[in-house]
Amino acid sequence: MNMTTPTPQTTSTPGVRIAIVFHSGYGHTARQAQAVKEGVAQVEGTEPLLMTVEEAPSRWNDLASADAIIFGAPTYVASASAQFKAFQEATSNVVMAKGLGWKDKIAAGFTNSGSRSGDKLSTLMQMALFAAQHGMHWVNLALPPGNCSSTGSEEDLNRLGFWLGAAAQSNTDQGADLVPPEADLATARHLGERVAHTTLQFVRGRVH
Repeated sequence: MNMTTPTPQTTSTPGVRIAIVFHSGYGHTARQAQAVKEGVAQVEGTEPLLMTVEEAPSRWNDLASADAIIFGAPTYVASASAQFKAFQEATSNVVMAKGLGWKDKIAAGFTNSGSRSGDKLSTLMQMALFAAQHGMHWVNLALPPGNCSSTGSEEDLNRLGFWLGAAAQSNTDQGADLVPPEADLATARHLGERVAHTTLQFVRGRVH
């Protein structure tokens, strides 16, 4: 009698989509968003999906199909921009009411302002609370503070010392072709990569 060796059963991880939805007033936050996308793209098995909050009303289904959503907005007067807030408010009528729920998706955030602090933490906290209202899982930056000693440098990752998300600073008299500086863009890439790895782990656990 012929005996055959059974084929091992393998479980593949489906393609993981990570959306980056943002508002940018003058192009600086858009550069930060692009850096986040680049960080996501560095992780094999993930697909970055970049969109503005202005595009979101026609792409709710794309956001619903994403495994993670990274939110981005400039910080104006200690808060996210009005355009980003309008996007947040719209989700209550679309995402919650129409069954396009984001529960158990991974979430993270980034923001930019003209000053080094600029109350950016306030914006990141608003984003984290917004994600919590949707039942999402928030991912922090996981970087030590940079440029906080005599051996530190403006080239350090997380040079502004934020933990909840990625922060960038853009001089108000310089265009988006010059700022944010490379250290802040590298920090944004780190966030994108970290979210991608975290989302892969989460999706693989769900599959198994």
